Amino acid sequence: MDIRKDLIMDSFKLKLIAITAMAIDHIGAVFISQTDYYWLNFACRAIGRLAFPIFVFLIVEGFYHTSNIKRYLTRLGVFALISELPFDLAFYKHNTVNILTDINKVLEQPSYFKIVLDNLLSAQNVFFTLFLGLLLIALMSMVENKFNKNVMDYTIANSIDAALTLVICGIAYVLRTDYDVAGILMIVSFYLFRESKATRTICILVIMGSMYCDWNYFFQTYDLYNIISVVAALAMIPIAFYNGEKGKNIKYMFYIFYPAHLLLFFIIGTILFGVL
Repeated sequence: MDIRKDLIMDSFKLKLIAITAMAIDHIGAVFISQTDYYWLNFACRAIGRLAFPIFVFLIVEGFYHTSNIKRYLTRLGVFALISELPFDLAFYKHNTVNILTDINKVLEQPSYFKIVLDNLLSAQNVFFTLFLGLLLIALMSMVENKFNKNVMDYTIANSIDAALTLVICGIAYVLRTDYDVAGILMIVSFYLFRESKATRTICILVIMGSMYCDWNYFFQTYDLYNIISVVAALAMIPIAFYNGEKGKNIKYMFYIFYPAHLLLFFIIGTILFGVL
């Protein structure tokens, strides 16, 4: 057995790692109580931190290899819409039974609808983040191609890129997309530093470490949950073995998996935890 050959990663293998890590993360979030099973929950959530950087990497690579960026954006947008209901059902208050019991409360007390609506709108699925990030780097590429003649053009391009980044980050923040601003900044970082694995690793650590980690509280309590997001940097290990090839072409399987597994988790959770 050639171990080095087995370690080589194409897009297909990276996607398998990402969706496996994501599924394990969601199992921890939906089914495993952090209070009752701390370390099991922590292990699942830590493994899950590997998924998003790999998806970001694949989005950027996809941008460079796609023959039709509009079709790519449309596909992400469509699946963002398709995935939103399964996402809301699976993660409503991080407890699958709550959406059912709260709907029952709405039937008894219509004014409770606002609480349910607020919970449903508290976060949007990761496809929205990937869509906005892809849109941003596509716009940045257009700007760079238009202003590439001299130093003044370079300055103008950088200014426009910065403004576009602020706008897209603002949209992600307002929509409360999964990973919101941090997700957009990571996509931009992977785009800008595509040729440097070390720089991308540093970007993950800086972005996740500064935006999702509470270092002060960690040093007071030593609760690893306060710094769990830095585990995301380990995603650069499989990414480092990427060979630039596509691998097996089962494109829509990965798109379908996201809403399908969330819907399945909701159904299983409803059976396990009871209904109405």
